[in-house]
Order: sequence, then C-alpha cells, then structure tokens
Amino acid sequence: MTQTSFIPGPDMHREMRAALGCFATGVVVITTQSARGPLAITANSFTSVSLEPPLVLWCPAVQSKRHDAFVAAQHFSIHVMGESDLDTALHFARSGEVFDQHDWSATAEGVPALDQALVRLDCRHFAAHPGGDHTILVGEVLRVSQRADLGTGLIFHQGQYGRFSD
Repeated sequence: MTQTSFIPGPDMHREMRAALGCFATGVVVITTQSARGPLAITANSFTSVSLEPPLVLWCPAVQSKRHDAFVAAQHFSIHVMGESDLDTALHFARSGEVFDQHDWSATAEGVPALDQALVRLDCRHFAAHPGGDHTILVGEVLRVSQRADLGTGLIFHQGQYGRFSD
C-alpha cells in the first residue's frame, strides 16, 4: 500500500480539497428571509452539535455573496436533501434568489420552507464563530418536519453527488 503526505498550504488547496472530499457528506439546502427576499444556499458542511439544547451547525464560505445575509439572519431552515432532490440542490448551489421553480411556503418565522426535503430543521441563530475562510453558524433547532417516507439521502463524495448503497 502506497501512501503520500503533504503539508497543507496555499499551494496545496487542490490536494487538500481532494483529501477532504474522501469524507462523504449529506447535502442540505439552507434558506432564510433576507432584505431582498427569500434566499437559499446548498451546503455539505452540516452536522449535529448537541441534543440538549438541540443545536446544529453549518459553514458558509466568507467569499460567498450569500454569506453576510445568512450570518445576519435570526432564523434559517436546513433542508436535508433526498436523492430525488438533486435538481433542487444544484439549482440553489448556482442561484440563491430564484424560488419560482420550487414549491415552498413560509414558516412561522417567515423563513422559506421547501416542500421537497427529507427533513427540515427550523432554527434560531445561536452563535457565529470565525472559521478561516468560512463562518461557523450554530442554530438552535426550534422545530423538525419530516416526510413520512424518509427515502435515501443525497450524498456528496469526491466532488460528485450520489447515494449510499448497500
């Protein structure tokens, strides 16, 4: 078995991204209401933090044009995407302000809630921490909504979308 190693640095971003890409993650779409209207972003930097209180986190890139609106948001919803939701995830990865192709309604807090998600976590801003070229946003989960048929989650691995298989 051959193994290589490197020291992360500015000239090793591609190699670092490839190494981190070996860790398969789920795909989420986060929504909020911004000063300009509904806003969404696709992410794979999402994880649970605590059950008591119920906390989750996700990390928007500082360079994203959507970053500041999400950091300032008092409420946001995290939608766990199913394998059948690939088009939605790709759409909101490219365009965060165009909701006319996706069915949604507003939560009690006024946040866009997409109809096609396996699970939706409605959150209140709990904390924000600097995290290098990202911001670590922690949300307190106020409400969980889920489909009766949970189906299979959408996975992101080595730069590609897919699904878990037995």
